[in-house]
Amino acid sequence: MINFRYHVVSLAAVFLALAIGLVVGTAAANGPLTENLNDQVTKLTDDKQQLRDDLEQSRAELKKNADFANEVAPMLLTGKLTGKNVLLIRLDGSDASDVGTAADGVGTMLGTAGAKVVGTVTVKEKFTAPASNSLLLDLAETSAPPSISGALPTRADGVETTAALLAAVLVGRAGTPQVEGARTVLSAYEAQGFVGLDGDFKVPAEAVIILAGAPASGKDAKDRNTAALTLTSRFDLAGRVVVAGLTAGGLVSSVRGDASIAKSVSTVDNAVTAYGQVAAVMALVERIGGKTGHYGIGDGASSLLPKTASVTNGS
Repeated sequence: MINFRYHVVSLAAVFLALAIGLVVGTAAANGPLTENLNDQVTKLTDDKQQLRDDLEQSRAELKKNADFANEVAPMLLTGKLTGKNVLLIRLDGSDASDVGTAADGVGTMLGTAGAKVVGTVTVKEKFTAPASNSLLLDLAETSAPPSISGALPTRADGVETTAALLAAVLVGRAGTPQVEGARTVLSAYEAQGFVGLDGDFKVPAEAVIILAGAPASGKDAKDRNTAALTLTSRFDLAGRVVVAGLTAGGLVSSVRGDASIAKSVSTVDNAVTAYGQVAAVMALVERIGGKTGHYGIGDGASSLLPKTASVTNGS
C-alpha cells in the first residue's frame, strides 16, 4: 500500500533529479553561452563607439560647413542691401529657441549685406489660435489709425485683418515716414500677448524675412497653419517677402504648395544652417530685384543658393 512516506520520497527524488539536470545543463552550456554573450557585448560596444565616432565626424563637418559659409558670406553679400530696411518676423512654436537662433543668424547676414533690421516681431501661438479671432478683430478696430482702418479686409477673419493692419504700419516704400499711430497698434497687440517686439520700428521696412519652424500640431493644427499662410500672404501684399524655414515642412511647404503665393514669396528651407541664412539674405536681394525663387535641400527647392544678384537703391 502506497503511504505518505512513499509520496515524500518520490517528490524528493523528482526535485533532486531536476536539480542535477540544471547543474549538468548549466555546466554543459556555460562555456559556449558565456562566450556568445561576451561576443555580443563586445560587438555592441564596438558599434556604440563607431556611432559615437560618426556623430563626432558629422558635427565636425557641420562646423566646417558653417565656418565656410560664414567666411564666404562677405564675398556674396557685402553691399547687396546697403541702405535697405528689413523687418524680421519670428513665428513662435514648439521649436521657438531654434527659430530664434536662425533669426539671429539671418540678422547677422543682413548686417553683412548692409541692411538695417528695423525690428523683430515675434508672432505668439496665441495669435494663430482659432479662439483668438474675436479679440484680434476688436483690437484691429480699436487700434487702427484712421488712415488705414478703411482699407482693412471686411471679412470677419481676425488673423487676416490683423495681419493686414500690422503689414500696413510696418512695411512701406523707401523714404516714407512711419505711419502715424504705428507704435500704438504694436503696443496694443503686445499688451494682449499676441506679439513680442524687439527694435525701434522707427521707419517702415521695405522687405520682410519670416522665420518659421515646424508646422503646428494638435486638434487645431490645420487652422494654425492656415493662419501662418494668411499672415505671409498679407505681408506679401505690402512688400517683398522671403520665408526662411528650419526645414522644408511647415510654412515653407505651405507656400511652395500654393501656386499663387509661390509666385511672389521666396522660400529657403534650411535656415537652421549658416548656408540657409546666407541663402535667405541672397533670396531677399533677388526678391527686391523682382525675382522669386525657392532654395535649400528639401522638396520644391530649385538649388541650394540663389544666383548672385545686386540691388541698388530705388530698385
